[in-house]
Amino acid sequence: MPGVLPSGKVKVNPSVKKKKFAIVVSQWNEEITEALFAGAFSALRSQGIDSRQIIRKSVPGSFELTLGALKMAQKKDIDAVICLGCVIKGETPHFDYICQAVAYGLTEVSLKTGKPVIFGVLTTLTRQQAYERAGGKYGNKGEEAARTALNMLHF
Repeated sequence: MPGVLPSGKVKVNPSVKKKKFAIVVSQWNEEITEALFAGAFSALRSQGIDSRQIIRKSVPGSFELTLGALKMAQKKDIDAVICLGCVIKGETPHFDYICQAVAYGLTEVSLKTGKPVIFGVLTTLTRQQAYERAGGKYGNKGEEAARTALNMLHF
């Protein structure tokens, strides 16, 4: 039975080690999204996933994660897609529109393709909050996204 061990590692079924993962990374707020990618990549590798089974694709911003995820999820050899981005609230409602569109879009991709499409997008009020979730005091949400993908492959 899948689950998370006290160490934070996922109990990985040996068959999952043969799965192929796409990680789609937003280039906007790059210093944060690169930390998220490092966390996700490391988490998959720590579970025995060969680096050749992890495909990275970059998109300009979080809004573009949806199309990037769709293109990767439509590939027959991709089993799960992990989407990593960071949207930081500014002075306009742009934040609300982007966050809503990305959440809805990634949900639609998952439902359309029947594959796990993981929402690893930070939606923070400040840059400091983002850093705290990209390897800071609240851990690395990229690692959590990778563990979620592994768990969903057991479902």
